[in-house]
Amino acid sequence: MRLIIAEDSTLLREGLMRLLAEEGHEVVAALGDATALPDTVDELAPDVVVVDIRMPPTHTDEGLRAALEIRERRPSTGVLVLSQHVERTYAAQLLAGGAEGIGYLLKDRVARVEEFLDALDRIRAGSAVIDPEVVRQLVGRSTRTDSLSGLTPRERDVLEVLAQGHTNTGIGERLHLSLSAVEKHLNAVFDKLDLPRATGYNRRILAVLRYLEA
Repeated sequence: MRLIIAEDSTLLREGLMRLLAEEGHEVVAALGDATALPDTVDELAPDVVVVDIRMPPTHTDEGLRAALEIRERRPSTGVLVLSQHVERTYAAQLLAGGAEGIGYLLKDRVARVEEFLDALDRIRAGSAVIDPEVVRQLVGRSTRTDSLSGLTPRERDVLEVLAQGHTNTGIGERLHLSLSAVEKHLNAVFDKLDLPRATGYNRRILAVLRYLEA
């Protein structure tokens, strides 16, 4: 695939470029700040953009804002946002505008090469990919008494793996469930979360967003 990298750490940026090139991908641009990123994406039309949330000059949310602008301009472009820590609000902002082809990973995940490359493939294919550690922390913090608390342990397991961007087949493989069992559990999750069945709604994404609500 064709990628653009926006990362202010020279070491990480160069490392990502080398890794992706070795895997047969093409890095069409590598930027040290996010200022020109949306325009560069318009010019070069990559398949996926990898961007750090905290970029110069303030190292707050420049990368996130660039990611949101890219998604507004080019909804079909995959965007993978990297973060040093779990930032719940930023994750929610990223996904709220439409989560197809969106990823939110902790930087530690990049060192797990196979997982990182798999995430890129799933983002390019249109999935929403959330770091397993992000999901774990958000689930662990949940003390709400609404419909989330009504999920059975197995339904919660299924939702956690779904939030990591896996297909029904991938969920089944990771939880040792048949495809029919996965579908049954997912339908129960959707019903318990009272997610709409209307055409145009992606209930898988809406279910993931329930974990990220403030």
